Order: sequence, then structure tokens, then C-alpha cells
Amino acid sequence: MRAAYGFLLLLLALGGCKPAPPQPPQPQGPVTLAVPKEGAYAGAYMDFGDNEDTVTLEGIEGFERLVGKHQAIIASSSYWGEQSFPTANLNIIRRHGSVPLVFWSPWDRPYVQERGPDRFSLTSILEGQWDDYIARWGDAARAFGHPVLVSFANEMNGTWFPWSGSFYGGGTKVPGPPVPYTIPGKAYPNGQPGPFAGPELFKKAYRYVVDRVRARGATNVLWVFHTVNYSIPQFEWNFIGQYYPGPDYVDWLGYSVYGEQFDDDSWCDFIPLLDWPYREICALDPSKPVMLAEWGVGEFPQKGSKPDFIRDALGTIQSRYPRIKATVFWHERWQNETGNYSNLRANSSPESLAAYRRGVANPFWLDKPQFTPVNPAPK
Repeated sequence: MRAAYGFLLLLLALGGCKPAPPQPPQPQGPVTLAVPKEGAYAGAYMDFGDNEDTVTLEGIEGFERLVGKHQAIIASSSYWGEQSFPTANLNIIRRHGSVPLVFWSPWDRPYVQERGPDRFSLTSILEGQWDDYIARWGDAARAFGHPVLVSFANEMNGTWFPWSGSFYGGGTKVPGPPVPYTIPGKAYPNGQPGPFAGPELFKKAYRYVVDRVRARGATNVLWVFHTVNYSIPQFEWNFIGQYYPGPDYVDWLGYSVYGEQFDDDSWCDFIPLLDWPYREICALDPSKPVMLAEWGVGEFPQKGSKPDFIRDALGTIQSRYPRIKATVFWHERWQNETGNYSNLRANSSPESLAAYRRGVANPFWLDKPQFTPVNPAPK
């Protein structure tokens, strides 16, 4: 029996069982996320629970099996109401061979939209009330030690989050020089409009937070300026250029592009949702890479084709929008107060899943992050 058992082990060692799949290589030494010269990173948020922060390896691998693609970027949230840093989540993502994207939201429980500022207001941040927390978060980010994308206070040009410019004076003009920005197709011969109260306060708070995280030595953090594609309300004071904190505070330009999410929304195809906002965000800076930090659409076959929406997204970005270097698909399903569901998942229907799998299989969509060495500061 012992000899037979040894012979069986020999057979297994010589190929009688499948070898374990190779693990993705991890970066060595000080590196940062590279902007790919060819292609764009495939990424996703994978329905990590109500607070978007229950990251599990099972959830990641399940999504990747579903769509047939490893994800270069994986998104989750970190809320100020938790007063913590998501070290465990980031380590799961890093060990999986992906780069984390963290939506870092100055928001207090119970995280209800369409309400005004809470205890983490922009004014309280600027008054220094949360300096200790920002310092601890920065220390933990530095200790993590690997590249991490951070979208601080995203979609500020909408009305649903408590850091929205609409809650802080909106379009009230305040003293100061004109805001240096342009809107595609619109000229300002007498100078740019503004400055305006809401966007100016946001810019100050954004810079304040970034400065304090950097002061803790967290140079591995890459900052994403993350807007929504069409400003709500559509007034000049609320356009994204008014909120831009400047090139010294931004590594990636990001925006959300969603199709219909609720029954009472109107259907719109993907290209009109992307095209003009792409030109608007590119006008902020001539060289920053652009990211679709969130994109998706619900399944409403009586109104429009989700498979076509997905095909347009994954097919036209590579041919018409060369500055887009990363996309993050929003894979989530939730029940609304009316009892019906909003289903943005890739597999909301067999046809939608097939369209997603075919589109993302194109080698243009990169399944692994690329890294470039960080040059140490001169002594």
C-alpha cells in the first residue's frame, strides 16, 4: 500500500493534477500606477453591500468569472462616518493583483442622499475639526504603501451628496479673480464667470484635505477629481471647471456616466451621455488621464437596449476617446422604495452579459495594472 501510494503521488507530481494558476506579479520598490500608452484599464465596483465597503475575494472572483476578465481597478467606499481606514479592503484588492479605487466621502451615517451638510461639512473640515482623522487616514494610507486611487467628495456638481456646491451658496458671487476655465464651444471675451460661493468652498476643502494627507507622507495616493457628466443644475456656476482644484491637486480626471437607473427616468444612449462631457473634462487640463470612475445602466427593455448601451461604451471609447485610460463599471442591484428594482449588474439579462463579455474581451481593455518606478526626491 505504501509503495502504491508513493507511485500515485509521483503520477500527480508529473501532471496528474492541474497546477495552481500563477499569481499576478506584485510591484517591488516604490512605484506608482502608470497611465497606459495603449489600451485602458478595465475596472468595476462589485456590489460590496449597502455601504459599498464589504470587499471580499469571493465577490471579486465571482464577478471576474461572470465577465471573463480580471479587473485592473476595483472600487469601494470609505466613509468619514466610520472614522477608519479600509486597510483590510485594500489588501484584498492588492493581493488579488488589482489597484484599489476608494470613494472617500465626508459623510455621516445613515448616508442618506438629498440631505444637506452633516457634521463633516466642508466648513467644519476647513475649521480643522477633522484634522486628527485626516492625519490618521493619511498615516494609514502611507503604511499601506502601494498605489491607491482616491476620489474625494465625488460628484460635487450634483445635488444628492451633502458636499454639493448647491448647499454652500451655489452661484452666489464672491470676491476674487475670474476662475480660469473654459467650456467647449463657448468663449468669454470679458473673462470667465465667477468665482462662486459653492465651488470656491469645495476647492478650498479639497486642497485642504489633499495637503494634509500629503503632509503625512502618503505619496502613494493618486487623487481623482470625480464629477458627474452633466451638472445638475445646469448653470454656469455649477459646471465642473468651477470646482477644479488645479493640476497640482489632481492626478486623474474622472466622471460618472450613467444611463437610466429608475423607472421614471428617460432613456438615453451612451454616446450623448459621454461625448460633450468628455470634451468639457478634457478642457480642464491638456495632459491628465481621464477615467470613467463610474458607468452603468439599468435593464429597461421596454425603453431601450442595455446590450447596445454596453456595446457602445466598450466599443467606441477605444476608437473615439483616446484620453480615457480607465473605466469602472457599476455592478449593483438594489430595491427602490416603490418595491421595484434597479438592476445595473452586468448579468441583468443574458443579452446584457453577453454584450459585456464580448466587449471587455477585447485586449484594448487591460486586465492588469501597469506600474512605473517613482523617482526618489533628491537629497
